[in-house]
Amino acid sequence: MAKESPQERAARLAAERAKQRAAERRRNILMVAAVVLVMIGIIGGGFVISRLTSSTPKDSAAAASVGSVTIGSDSAPHKVVIYEDFLCPYCGELEKQTHEELATLADQGKVQVEYRPFNLLQTDYSQHTLEVFQVLAHNSTPEVAKKFHDALYADQPSESASSFPSVDDITATAVAAGADEADIKAALESSAPKWADAATQAAEDAGVQSTPTILLDGTEFVGGSDIDSEAKALLDAVS
Repeated sequence: MAKESPQERAARLAAERAKQRAAERRRNILMVAAVVLVMIGIIGGGFVISRLTSSTPKDSAAAASVGSVTIGSDSAPHKVVIYEDFLCPYCGELEKQTHEELATLADQGKVQVEYRPFNLLQTDYSQHTLEVFQVLAHNSTPEVAKKFHDALYADQPSESASSFPSVDDITATAVAAGADEADIKAALESSAPKWADAATQAAEDAGVQSTPTILLDGTEFVGGSDIDSEAKALLDAVS
């Protein structure tokens, strides 16, 4: 297959991002409508609508506690939190442009980075990768969980692909990262779905409505009009 030109790659990413935003809007509208219809009769509409339309993401101890991976020291002067979906193309671009630099800055004690994946796009692939990640976040070491996280983005499928890696394929990626296959399969049949659903719920409760959502020192970070400028601005802010 011919290598994409920069223009073709930019056009593809823009189209995928537009598709993601449309899916997010449909999902949010349906969620708000369903909840409002139920809750209006219980406690009155004004308070519920106010809460549901509040879209400022916040840091969340609950989101961290249900399964994430962190690099860097607690004593670092900056803390970055990244909410992400493993299928989100712009999460993949952010990861591609920042993961090596953030890892270096974390090693230098300049920043602590916490990755909080969840299932924003409501796809099988997003759910399956999240479930396996949660197994590693709960039952393995941070190094293994981070290596799996990085491997997923290094070989990220297109959101518009006609087929996606199977659960067995995803599990094999985790095993290559250092996880135990038997532990993963046992958890997938028991605890992993609950852990994954809890991570998604915690992100929603934190007000996260799109990916990637970046928090810098507890406040939403918006560094530019596109992912390239945002990645650069983030690295500049923590260097």
